[in-house]
Amino acid sequence: MACLVQLPQPTPSSLGPPKDHHAALLGLVSCSTMAELKQYHSKFIRLGLSSDNDAMGRVIKFCAISKSSDFGYALRVFDRMPHPDAFIYNIVIRGYLQCQLTRNCILLYSQMLRESVTPNRFTFPSVVRACCVDYAIEEGKQVHAHVLKFGFGSDTCSLNNLIHMYVNFHCLEEARQVFDRMHHQDIVSWTTMISGYSQWGCVDEALKVFDIMPERNSVSWNTMIAAYVQNNYFQEAFALFDRMQSEKLALDKYVAASMLSACSGLGALRHGEWIHGYIEKSGIEVDSKLATAIIDMYCKCGYLEKAFDFFNGLAHKGISTWNSMMGALALHGKGMAAIELLKEMEREAIAPDYITFVNVLSACAHSGLVEEGRHYFRYMTEVHRIEPRSEHFGCMVDLFGRAGLLEEARKLINEMPMSPDASVLGALLGACRIHGNIEVGEKIGEKLIELEPCNSGRYVLLANVYANAGRWQDVANVRKLMNDRGVKKAPGISMIELEGVVYDFIAGGRVHPQAKEIYTKVDEMLEHVRYVGYVPDTDGVLHDIDEEESENPLHYHSEKLAIALGLLKTKPGETLRITKNLRVCKDCHTVSKLISKIYDREIIVRDRNRFHHFKGGECSCGDYW
Repeated sequence: MACLVQLPQPTPSSLGPPKDHHAALLGLVSCSTMAELKQYHSKFIRLGLSSDNDAMGRVIKFCAISKSSDFGYALRVFDRMPHPDAFIYNIVIRGYLQCQLTRNCILLYSQMLRESVTPNRFTFPSVVRACCVDYAIEEGKQVHAHVLKFGFGSDTCSLNNLIHMYVNFHCLEEARQVFDRMHHQDIVSWTTMISGYSQWGCVDEALKVFDIMPERNSVSWNTMIAAYVQNNYFQEAFALFDRMQSEKLALDKYVAASMLSACSGLGALRHGEWIHGYIEKSGIEVDSKLATAIIDMYCKCGYLEKAFDFFNGLAHKGISTWNSMMGALALHGKGMAAIELLKEMEREAIAPDYITFVNVLSACAHSGLVEEGRHYFRYMTEVHRIEPRSEHFGCMVDLFGRAGLLEEARKLINEMPMSPDASVLGALLGACRIHGNIEVGEKIGEKLIELEPCNSGRYVLLANVYANAGRWQDVANVRKLMNDRGVKKAPGISMIELEGVVYDFIAGGRVHPQAKEIYTKVDEMLEHVRYVGYVPDTDGVLHDIDEEESENPLHYHSEKLAIALGLLKTKPGETLRITKNLRVCKDCHTVSKLISKIYDREIIVRDRNRFHHFKGGECSCGDYW
């Protein structure tokens, strides 16, 4: 039991008249501080109300869930109650939930039942949420049974919380059963089901629920659009957005943020600019989340200057906005600019967080700034008291690995206070591939495949390490292991937006209506680059280990097709912006540099790891990717 001291003690004075009771209860309504509350508590005790559930319930409610709350005081009052009723139990359960003491919520609910206090419809939402957060599956199912047993099977609020709980437990079938058996499904019920299916990747099921909704509001539209975006169904998100506009629904900041993320995923700059313009014209509030989405969109569409202009024009910048801009600079290989932004952030007295330093160290890794990386890895702990997390170690391993400092990378991994995760080991494996360290690469690759047996990229990377060493039997063994496990490689896809339309290509694909012209243009491009010394880089391709399937000829990789279409459909001098889902291969990197010089174009390619700005025969990465 909680300590009972520090509470006003009862006095032997006689009870006051009923009107004093009433006046004291009314006075408590205007109470705003704990000091005032204690005065009223003393008065209740003097009036003989120390055991009165109504009076003490109001005291506990103020202490437990008001802005000036003192939950410890509420518990001490509660412990002195001889027979607390459901109202008081509900308040204390809510207080525990507010303090994130979810196990205490469940235990107090059990105590409530042992004391034969009957729950009411206000009891179950908090208890169900506690089970959800605590991941108490068995207790949650028991509470579900109690909802029905005590006659609240038609209480929409309790049932909505049960749906959310089962979704959180990945029990989608149980969630759907609760949903289907409801007498009345409100907008929260429908939205929770859509969000739940999306959360676990069941986007088709989410759409089925969305389509049969009797009525939709902006929240339900955004939930479905967000479902597509979160599962990388960007084209479908655009189609649904068009459908929403056809139904004359206004674009709010939530839908805008989701659609900006879709633009980021596709590299759809023109659509992103339209949404940004709509936000400005409509006077939609640009909060920190929306500002971050706008910066991210411009960055991932390859328009870094616009992202920086928008960032500089913001009157108020939250930490997430600073981090987003810093991350953008890192992706574009602007290491020193990211460091300068950190210094500016500190001058503005904005305290950096752990994400800030992930971005700074990532920027150093992408730019080959080894000494700067070492400095800021120490600096974040020594100056800002931020202990390195796995992400920071991953950046440093990537930095050392790219620079050829493999022993330093291995030493850092061995000194990590936590077990290295797949991203850390993946960074080292990538470095082994670049620098041809077969001994270390083999060990790390095998461990990575154990950690992520369904990740095709891990197999491909290990196979390429073997291929670089000429160990073709081991390459074949990796391929066989993939086949035996049913692991499929993700196809290489490149996208380019032209005149507001996003076109996507796969290696060797011919579905585009202008396929004949595109392939003719590719042949022309390759003929021009051969004149200046281009020789195809077939490393790995002949043995079917490249990330884009070898049965598609090397010179018809997806980004070459996208570049060809861009050259066909844009004016001389226009920048081409291409998004690719895989790492750019060496051959396409070389060809893109040469095309940028021969055709006098800037070509910006975003691959899985970073941005490449090809111009005048050079790449912004310095061939360091």
